[in-house]
Amino acid sequence: MKKFNIRKVLDGFTAASSSSSATAQPGAPKENDVVQETLQSEHFQLCKTVRHGFSYQPSSMAFDPVQKILAIGTQTGALRLFGRAGVECYCQHESGAAVIQLQFLINEGALVSALADDSIHLWNLRQKIPAILHSLKFNRERITYCHLPFQSKWLYIGTERGNIHIVNVESFTLSGYVIMWNKAIELSTKTHPGPVVHISDNPMDEGKLLIGFECGVVVLWDLKSKKADCRYNYDEAIHSVAWHHEGKQFVCSHSDGTLTTWNIRAPAKPVQIITPHGKQPKDGKKPEPCKPILKVEYKTTRAGDPFMVLSGGLSYDTVGRRACLTVMHGKSTAVLEMDYPIVDFLTLCETPYPNDFQEPYAVVVLLEKDLVVIDLGQIGYPIFESPYPLSIHESPVTCCEYFADCPAELIPALYSVGSRQKRQGYSKREWPISGGNWGQGTQSYPEIIITGHADGSIKFWDASALMLQVLYKLKTAKVFERARGKEEKPNTDIVDEDPFAIQTLSWCPESRMLCVAGVSAHVIVYRFSKQEITTEAVQLLEVRMQCEFSDVDSPDPGGEQTPTPSTPGASSSPQESEPFAQPPAGSNSSDGPRDNIPCLQLRSSPLKQFPGYQVELVIQLVWVSGEPPQQITSLAINSSYGLVVFGNSNGLAVVDYLQKTLLLNMGTSELYSPSDPYQRQPLSPRRGRQPSGEIPPGTSYVSRLSNLYSQSVKKLRSSNFTLCDSNDGSNTSEDRCKSPTSGSTSPCNSDDERKQRFIEKVKFKSRRFSKTVANDFAKMSRKISSSSEQKPDLEHRSQRWCSMKYKRRFCCVKDDKLATMMTVCRILSESSSYAKDNSFTRSRSSSVTSIDRESREAICSFCFCESFPRKSDSLVSPCLLVGTTQGFVMMVALSLPPGGDQRLQQPVGIASCGTMVRLKGGILTMALLDAAGTLLPPSYEPWYDPNASDEEKEKSRKRRPASPHLSQEGQDAQFAVLCSEKQAKVVALPSQTRIYKHNITETSFVLRADVVQMAGANCIACFCANGHIMTLSLPSLRPLLDVNYLPLTDMRIARTFCFSNLGQALYLTSPTEIQRITYSQETCDNLQEMLSELFTPVETPEAPNRGFFKGLFGGGAQSLDREDLFSETAAGKASRSLAQHIPGPGGMEGMKGAASGVVGDLARARIALDERGQKLGELEERTAAMMASADSFSKHAHVMMLKYKDKKWYQL
Repeated sequence: MKKFNIRKVLDGFTAASSSSSATAQPGAPKENDVVQETLQSEHFQLCKTVRHGFSYQPSSMAFDPVQKILAIGTQTGALRLFGRAGVECYCQHESGAAVIQLQFLINEGALVSALADDSIHLWNLRQKIPAILHSLKFNRERITYCHLPFQSKWLYIGTERGNIHIVNVESFTLSGYVIMWNKAIELSTKTHPGPVVHISDNPMDEGKLLIGFECGVVVLWDLKSKKADCRYNYDEAIHSVAWHHEGKQFVCSHSDGTLTTWNIRAPAKPVQIITPHGKQPKDGKKPEPCKPILKVEYKTTRAGDPFMVLSGGLSYDTVGRRACLTVMHGKSTAVLEMDYPIVDFLTLCETPYPNDFQEPYAVVVLLEKDLVVIDLGQIGYPIFESPYPLSIHESPVTCCEYFADCPAELIPALYSVGSRQKRQGYSKREWPISGGNWGQGTQSYPEIIITGHADGSIKFWDASALMLQVLYKLKTAKVFERARGKEEKPNTDIVDEDPFAIQTLSWCPESRMLCVAGVSAHVIVYRFSKQEITTEAVQLLEVRMQCEFSDVDSPDPGGEQTPTPSTPGASSSPQESEPFAQPPAGSNSSDGPRDNIPCLQLRSSPLKQFPGYQVELVIQLVWVSGEPPQQITSLAINSSYGLVVFGNSNGLAVVDYLQKTLLLNMGTSELYSPSDPYQRQPLSPRRGRQPSGEIPPGTSYVSRLSNLYSQSVKKLRSSNFTLCDSNDGSNTSEDRCKSPTSGSTSPCNSDDERKQRFIEKVKFKSRRFSKTVANDFAKMSRKISSSSEQKPDLEHRSQRWCSMKYKRRFCCVKDDKLATMMTVCRILSESSSYAKDNSFTRSRSSSVTSIDRESREAICSFCFCESFPRKSDSLVSPCLLVGTTQGFVMMVALSLPPGGDQRLQQPVGIASCGTMVRLKGGILTMALLDAAGTLLPPSYEPWYDPNASDEEKEKSRKRRPASPHLSQEGQDAQFAVLCSEKQAKVVALPSQTRIYKHNITETSFVLRADVVQMAGANCIACFCANGHIMTLSLPSLRPLLDVNYLPLTDMRIARTFCFSNLGQALYLTSPTEIQRITYSQETCDNLQEMLSELFTPVETPEAPNRGFFKGLFGGGAQSLDREDLFSETAAGKASRSLAQHIPGPGGMEGMKGAASGVVGDLARARIALDERGQKLGELEERTAAMMASADSFSKHAHVMMLKYKDKKWYQL
């Protein structure tokens, strides 16, 4: 009697109630009930962790000289705070307005930010995740400048109207004290002075405020008497003002490149006027005007001449010269060129007091794409070596991979070879921005991030413990020849820019084998070695991957034919593939089409390879009959088998990198066996050029987006690319190997606007392109007609193919009018149907002809495994799972020779076993589980140094054996986990029966999916184009997490988003920043302890000594009780309509209490206990000493009493 299983009944009701839930296949094997799934929804929670990299589009900067914390604001309202190496913090203003100025409350753990939307905010930095305590929004005036004096609670705010308002930073309320512009300037002045560009108080007299107006007027305002003491007029506009520490002089920088020095007692004319970069005429005339000096700082020293640091001011004849920072020290002037335009700079000084000798020691220069710190204490002004990961964008990132829980010896090995790549000439002093403390979390597993770049470089990063540090940099372009001049162009002319850009990569952490695919259709295999070698000639293998319909296109039996092992038992050996390993000489004459020519020229001179990754083999796809090679869409390497496999829209190729031979070069359609139920007939021969804007429907959704991304742009130098403008490019044959780095940007406001704009654009293109499409189709028809006259055999085969495949669509392909009508109808129908669909669900073009609609199927994913190639197999053997863009999953059997010398001599056998299953959408990831639900990783070969001795090689060179999986009759021993852009399936092996199925999304599509390990179990993690992040249990595919996190508004996110084990993920949130997130509940719970602390208790330095005579005669700094001037009782209430106060989430104490973690509480409690114990010990010692003293006093008193007891008063 069959046992009744209530769980299956409940599962059936659950599946029936939800269309998106996982469904079990009827008649599933009983072994499925044995798999115990431990993952639950409680194990998952999504949150951001840290952001690495350089602040994108920086706009302002501030520095706390006591806490030694640097703050950077951006044009998007972001705040980045930096301390010592590993101490970073990111926070964001909700409004997203640009940060125009930042002011630290020095050594108070607080920061004031002024935004372009005329709001100011007070940030609490005494917690690990800073939060806003107060906000003040101005309604009637625009904020232009802010100034907060040291150890003051009153913030001066200058406005565009020329007025100055005062804010209490403790309560964030306005004072009634206002400095109006018409009272500050002379009454005889008839014009408005312009916005306030500078505010500062006299270093020696806090009651005197220096106000700089844009027109060139500077006013010294007396706060007590509420009137102007002096006015200093100059003809040129002012950009900045700097005080001498004695408060007797100040310097102004002007728009004509001059510096004027003023004495506060002599307002009539400046004491000195200099033009640092102007040419001094001999006849005594005024120097020629220069570019504006945007900022100047004047810092004094005790032992020598003062420093004057300025930006800008170069002469106009220096066209094309890079931005410069000028350091004037005594009679010497140093001009320091920068790589990017200067945004702001700050001079770091020893003291926070403005009335003391400043003693500058460094200059922090904020550039548009870099942060530079200059050492003023060494000759030549060298720069400090930055400990921050600010070089992510050194070249635009084109791909990214994330590996968590790597082998422990990997990071030291990469660091040892990467340390030799460091530049020389840095300052020998320690990094001056040294505030904050590291987190105290327990996360200790090693993590590595690999980034591929547009210049062909690959960077390895240590991402352990929420930090990021570059380990090693590999330059793949070294193996190719570079064009020396502008006249020398690549011999292919198909890559406009960045021909060495990294397209995708495959890395085996255990064996340290690395395989890289570039945008110019090249693949490079690397081995890791600790020894330096010189390679005389790099091993090259050229592969001719033809269109999968070459048998229809070229019936000439004398031409090269792609091997077609269509039967399940067919195999390909190196001997059979020899013509592809050594193709005939390329032809590039003007008479015939380009043929057998690679996109890049291999280096001909000897290659010196330093310790690290060294080239093992270079594989290049070549031109075929005037058509460029297709970009590589998928790549995989297996060190245990010694094989590399890659695929594109033409098919796949398998290369033995040990024997340096091509094993298999097969079209996608040839992978289907004749008995395959999914087998399809050959499709149309491909035309040399596709119509403008065509997106093949056979490709996956991600591939379509990638095509759009690479077509519509030229550069990724500025970049918030949106999908709204993605269909403006053309997809000609020259564009197929275009760099994926390009990108021009325009952010969309909302999904509705994006949809509407796209629909309108499609309708417009439908009308504009209909005539062009008809002409293209007519040309193609005439081409088919003319070719059929020359080749009657081809005509016969084409007609037979047309009648078999397109009988329902066309009566005759040669009828131009009919083709035009069908094309226009198809255009209109697609444009109308698009409005009903999600904007990210389809990427159809409006100019797709009928024949090109049936495009070739591309290979999109691989998985090496030890499995059952056929249903009848009972033992596992090496296999290769192949996934296509149309959702087919095929099995390829591998026959490997024994190890040792036989492996290098005997060929590897390969046999296609046909289709295993089909899913909706392109295949994204594949993996295998054993019968207990444990993930079966691909076998690998332990790492060995290829340049070591033979004995050492043999010790380590042993293939890791796969665990034997015996399959008894009628039972399945493995589960194949398959995930596509639409759904996920679990298939039992070797029976190949579907066990579970889950429809992930109906209205969108999955961009990235990975099978990851989490809390000791496995799951599928997915990121959809609609912004949802989801996880599914294995093998039952139960939904565990579904969070609407990040809508896809940028192709950069789609290209760089990746999951890793232990609940980690990342993506490139801007061209310069990596955002790391976690979907693990455990990591979210421990995040507070893992994050670094910005604020640390530090004593404020003592104020400078006034001296006896200065104190006696009043020559020192004069203080001011600002409370008596600005308080409500003295100045009254401010206008309520001027600004609106917005309270933050909570008070200071509440924020500190909410933010403190368990570890922080324990640490504080431990410190408090230690202090209490120490105090109790001191009290006990004092009490004992007092008791001993009292006892001694008592004894002395008793003795004195006995001595004088019986004596009379006159006897004393």
